[in-house]
Amino acid sequence: MSSDSTEKRILAALEEDAQASYADLAERADVSKPTVRKYVNELEDTGVIVGYSAEVDPKKLSGQSIAMVGIDVASERYVEATRALKSLESIRSLYTSSGDHMLMAEVRAADGNALGDVISEDILDIDGVTAAHPSFLQERLK
Repeated sequence: MSSDSTEKRILAALEEDAQASYADLAERADVSKPTVRKYVNELEDTGVIVGYSAEVDPKKLSGQSIAMVGIDVASERYVEATRALKSLESIRSLYTSSGDHMLMAEVRAADGNALGDVISEDILDIDGVTAAHPSFLQERLK
């Protein structure tokens, strides 16, 4: 087996269950626990694995709303605006995008009104942000 296929099997097992033990990952990837440990450490060190998180069903989440927000930024203010967006506590994830918007942000707040406030008072107030287009998440299907 190639190291590439070993890495892919370990990553697939981790993506399936980020809380799996090294023993579980080793069984799923058909490798030893020391091999899993070695690959996971290398993947973390090189920035391939950037963190571990829980997947949340927004419909079952009480007291919190989640939106994916498409954000457009003036190109001359991109670096500063992105840095400011990354510092906002309500933005859980921030991605560059090749779609309709330059950036996509996962934003969480207590409810729809609070989410609207985050967008209008925090995101849109950042110098260089030209537009924010929210899509409220309702139910996790997969």
